[in-house]
Amino acid sequence: MAQNFKISVHRTIDNLTIRLMGDFDGSSAFELLNALWENVNSSKSILIDTYNLKKVYPFGREVFYYNFLKIKNQEKGIRFVGPNVLSKVPT
Repeated sequence: MAQNFKISVHRTIDNLTIRLMGDFDGSSAFELLNALWENVNSSKSILIDTYNLKKVYPFGREVFYYNFLKIKNQEKGIRFVGPNVLSKVPT
């Protein structure tokens, strides 16, 4: 994972907010995917906040996009916010 990448997970009863900070590379993508897999069945909606991402590497975006499609099929309300939204990901 990028040395400066951090992920913050905040849960309420039905909702989950995941804040991403730092640089997003391939390892960071897997960390985010693991956080989603761990929480997708216990949350009605998930918000992924990308406001604090400094850089999104193309490889990280591709790794995330390819694997996110499996999670997206869970029919959960997953939304992305922020200027660094992983642009290829359909919401």
